[in-house]
Amino acid sequence: MGPGRAPECAPDGPDARNTLLLRDLPATDAVGSWTSHTLLRVFPTAFRWTAGLLSAEELARLEPGPAPPQPSPAPPAPPASAASAGIDTALVTALTEDGRATYSDLARRAGTSALTARRRLDALVRGHVLRLATEIDLALLGAHAEALLWIAVRPGALQETAQTLSVHPQVRFCAATTGPANLVVAVAAADLGALYALLTDSVGALEGISAIDTTPLLATVKRTGLIRHSSAAPGPL
Repeated sequence: MGPGRAPECAPDGPDARNTLLLRDLPATDAVGSWTSHTLLRVFPTAFRWTAGLLSAEELARLEPGPAPPQPSPAPPAPPASAASAGIDTALVTALTEDGRATYSDLARRAGTSALTARRRLDALVRGHVLRLATEIDLALLGAHAEALLWIAVRPGALQETAQTLSVHPQVRFCAATTGPANLVVAVAAADLGALYALLTDSVGALEGISAIDTTPLLATVKRTGLIRHSSAAPGPL
């Protein structure tokens, strides 16, 4: 499993990481070898990826507006405790299975009230513990060429280079990493011609970059933590 074919993993602590690398992968017959690297910093501006398809007005409408005035202050969310941690875990598990579940459905799964479920979810989102993401077939957006760019950047230029690339409309993910390449960037372009233009015009123009290894993605099995289930004919967007 080399660059571009290895999955991104988020093990639940060192023990889970070591179990994956030292027990599970070696015990998998189909795996001949692998390399593993650590993501040192993810540049979150790439999470706002829109493929350059939205106008400035449409982007502004997606921004959360100021909260409407309340006749009386809303009760604060209950402080985190062992009980609330159990509720949080149940809520996240339920949302993973059905991201469109209502507060009543979530409350029933977590064994609590709809009001408490809403408060706990609001607290998780505000605290950046929970991030909501929309999974979509990129081909429906006109993006038919995906690739991972393993980029070697001069250390002193890493921060600036990553910030520049993370806001590019064709960049879906950007992170500093360990290994021979210190920056990994996931991109989505309309076709190979657009990918070539991205490499030569946008990436190639950055002075801190010394080398790029481009790995095309032929198929995606899992994205945003969810396993993809392909269909014979994609439906309307």
